[in-house]
Amino acid sequence: MTETRSVLRPTDDEARALARRLIRSARHGALAVLEAGTGIPLASRVAVATETDGAPLILVSTLSAHTSGLANNPVCSLLLGEPGKGDPLAHPRLTLVGVAERLAEGTVEEAHARRRYITRHPKARLYADFSDFGLFRILPERANLNGGFGKAYELTRDDLVVDQARLAGFAEVEPSAIEHMNADHLEAIGLYARVFGNAAEAEWRLAGLDPDGMDLIAGEQTLRVDFEPPLAKPDELRERLVEMARVARAQIGHPAAGFA
Repeated sequence: MTETRSVLRPTDDEARALARRLIRSARHGALAVLEAGTGIPLASRVAVATETDGAPLILVSTLSAHTSGLANNPVCSLLLGEPGKGDPLAHPRLTLVGVAERLAEGTVEEAHARRRYITRHPKARLYADFSDFGLFRILPERANLNGGFGKAYELTRDDLVVDQARLAGFAEVEPSAIEHMNADHLEAIGLYARVFGNAAEAEWRLAGLDPDGMDLIAGEQTLRVDFEPPLAKPDELRERLVEMARVARAQIGHPAAGFA
């Protein structure tokens, strides 16, 4: 009898970190649903943001075929990962399988998700309030990660999102922290991008904060910068941002600046 050899590697912290980074840094992805009425697989490109815990958010028109597909069967998959230069199959990508739920308008959780989505996609402000648009959260169930040649993994929900116990208080402090940093500390944000994200100089701004790191945007560019180690509580946020700015300035020989 021929033994079947698995191509999967044991899921480790490196794979978990890569998977979460692909989700957090995505600006768009390929959403696959079953077409209502036919059951035929239907794929469509959608703009993507994330909830504080890392669950993907999509804002879609209720008139579209993929939205009617979700209404008929909320189970879906979302392919994330930029192809980059050269062979597109040589770059990491993640296929996330989950269940899409529409967030009820006027609720606290919908307002929170809407703010995070529009911060990531400012142009969406032009149509987000149209009556035929709805905000959906995709609750991850599992995912397949291809980290490159010979690097295939299967991940669970717990591998993909932040545990709810670690999120307490972050949603409340995030808006004011982002507003303050973008208003008064763009220089520090640029240093985070350059030193901790290996990014080129650009007009980087904060788009999201969570216990595991920060999301940055500059025009059409996105960047994920992880906290090492992750934050245990929101009270640690300011101290960590100050310390990262200090370390970044020391690494590039940048003069110290105020941080209030």
